[in-house]
Amino acid sequence: MKSKQILTLDDIKKIAGAAEAEAKANNWAVTISIVDDGGHLLWLQRLDGAAPISAHIAPAKAKTAALGQRESKIYEDMINNGRFSFITAPNLEGLLEGGVPIVVNGEYLGAVGVSGVKSTEDVQIAKAGIAALAA
Repeated sequence: MKSKQILTLDDIKKIAGAAEAEAKANNWAVTISIVDDGGHLLWLQRLDGAAPISAHIAPAKAKTAALGQRESKIYEDMINNGRFSFITAPNLEGLLEGGVPIVVNGEYLGAVGVSGVKSTEDVQIAKAGIAALAA
C-alpha cells in the first residue's frame, strides 16, 4: 500500500499567508482559496474590496487545477483554441486562468485558486503562496 502526503492546517496557513502578503503588497483585492487533491475546499479568504463573485470563482479555479493536476489556464487555452466541447467536462467549473496545483516531491496535494485581478496576477498570487511551502 502506498502512503501519500497531505496538506496540514499549518501548510494551508503558510500558503494563505504568503498569498495574502503578495496580494496586499500589490494592493490587489482578491479571494484566495485552497483545496485538497480531491478539490475539497480547505481555505477561503476574501480580502477587503474583493468582488463577491470572486468567492465563487477562486474555489472553482482551485478545484479544476486539483482534479486536473495542471494549471486551470490549460483548459481556458483549449477552449479559446476551438475545443468548445470541453466546456461540458464534468465537475469542472473554473475553466479560467488562476488555479495552480500544489506539487511537493512529485505528488499533487491540492491547488490554490485566486480571483479578483488580471488572470496573470491571480497566478502570481497563487504561486507566491505555494512557494512558501519550500521556504
